[in-house]
Amino acid sequence: MEIKEGVMVPLGYGNFARSDKIISLQRIEDERGPGRRTVVHVEELSSPIIASKTENSILAAMVEVPRNELEAASALELLYDIRDDIQQIGPMLRKSIKKEADFDLDKIEKRINEILQHEIEFDEMH
Repeated sequence: MEIKEGVMVPLGYGNFARSDKIISLQRIEDERGPGRRTVVHVEELSSPIIASKTENSILAAMVEVPRNELEAASALELLYDIRDDIQQIGPMLRKSIKKEADFDLDKIEKRINEILQHEIEFDEMH
């Protein structure tokens, strides 16, 4: 992957950084939610920017990425976001949803976690 020179990368909520000035992207794990997806370290800034965009969407705007890699990254990003949202649903509402719509959020969350764990293990091997 090669970084596109001088491209303004949207970070969300009106924040932008030049693609060649972004030093690192860190996925926010704790307290992640709307407006809090990625910590972006930018050259010449004393403190990082908290971006509402995910690290994959920021990276996609920064670099030339083959389409199939971008689609796979987007699918994984979607799974992370769905899992984060499901984790916010309490047990009473989960039971109600399962009873009313026969939609088992526990089962879906478990499957998403399995997929994401396989992805982490794959990344660690390569």
